[in-house]
Amino acid sequence: MPRRILLCTDFSENSQPAGRMASICARAFGSNLLVLHVINSKRIGFSSPEGEVPVDIKRLLDNIRESCDQALQLVADQFREEGHNVTAHCVTGVPSSEIVRFARENAVDLIVMGTHGWTGIKHLIMGSTAENVLRSSACPVLTVRPKQVR
Repeated sequence: MPRRILLCTDFSENSQPAGRMASICARAFGSNLLVLHVINSKRIGFSSPEGEVPVDIKRLLDNIRESCDQALQLVADQFREEGHNVTAHCVTGVPSSEIVRFARENAVDLIVMGTHGWTGIKHLIMGSTAENVLRSSACPVLTVRPKQVR
């Protein structure tokens, strides 16, 4: 029985079905809910937050983190209104690695995350965070597909 459920969100529409599933699971098992967003450092222009980050990128990252924290609080507040015990977290790095690390460091029993449903060339170019988490997580991962495959 999972005592700690990690919901991974990128704030997209594809995250919403995963959020509903995480809520259902948390209610069914009486679990604590952790909500995580990973700021993808590769999209900002550096591969990890380690080392020296140029000032202009640091300023951009600070603004992104502030927006992320605000969005996470809205998500967490919605879960609290449903009666869940929830904490919100924002980290920076490579999403799949950070999700697995966060789950390990926080004794997560179940990871719930959405998929984009990409296939073909889009999947090859964009990769699959969910697929990488599935391969490397020590705990079970529940992936929730969007309603329509793109």
